[in-house]
Amino acid sequence: MGKIIAVANQKGGVGKTTTAVNLTHALTMQGKKTLLVDEDPQGNATTAMGVDKGKVRSGTYGVLIGAVKPGEAVVRTKYGDLLPSNKSLSGALIELVGLSEREYILKKALEELRDGYDYIIIDCPPSLELLTLNALVAADTVLVPVQCEYFALEGLSDLTKTIRLIKRKLNPALEIEGVVLTMFDNRTNLSMQVAAEVKKYFRDKVMRTMIPRNVRLSEAPSHGKPVIAYEYASRGSQAYLTLAKELIERNERRRG
Repeated sequence: MGKIIAVANQKGGVGKTTTAVNLTHALTMQGKKTLLVDEDPQGNATTAMGVDKGKVRSGTYGVLIGAVKPGEAVVRTKYGDLLPSNKSLSGALIELVGLSEREYILKKALEELRDGYDYIIIDCPPSLELLTLNALVAADTVLVPVQCEYFALEGLSDLTKTIRLIKRKLNPALEIEGVVLTMFDNRTNLSMQVAAEVKKYFRDKVMRTMIPRNVRLSEAPSHGKPVIAYEYASRGSQAYLTLAKELIERNERRRG
């Protein structure tokens, strides 16, 4: 049975989609059968996986409204499997709001897929609304990217409150997979201070691998590729490959 990991942070611009896309590709390169679920109406993860979001006919939106079976909506790519998204997903918010158990729709859909994968990674929108709630209810764990900037800790406080609330009300098994420090620059005091504060608060939940500031990470999506396929030797590529290995090792240790 595959593990479902939501990549989430209520604060935008923290490297959430970058992490979801590149972790998916890196896990696939490690021989793990991996599915990326793009649950953001912007569809940036879809583009970064080399899929034209303008040509997506069903994807996550179709699955959520029950128009298509989950397995039929999955797109195979060179970088891992993808449940794609585009702006039509915004309509799901309106269509789902009147349904009973609307927070559990994605969970039910992914239950049909999880036996076929080692990992299912969900790229969440940068806000707390019905799509994000669906992801957090469906997930076993949450991977939290944290940008090494001044306001990062404020967003973390909000997210931990949200996770506690969801554990209490909707998904008692939800846990934090880990916290990933992104856009890290060891030349600045600010990056070092944020890293120290996050480690003090989350302790062993903080991943050892830190994602550096790297121009190749910004360039890769415009070429429709994860950074590892765009420039394998870049610091960003090597960091995500290392992060994938760390994630696999952590999970293998937990399983004993």
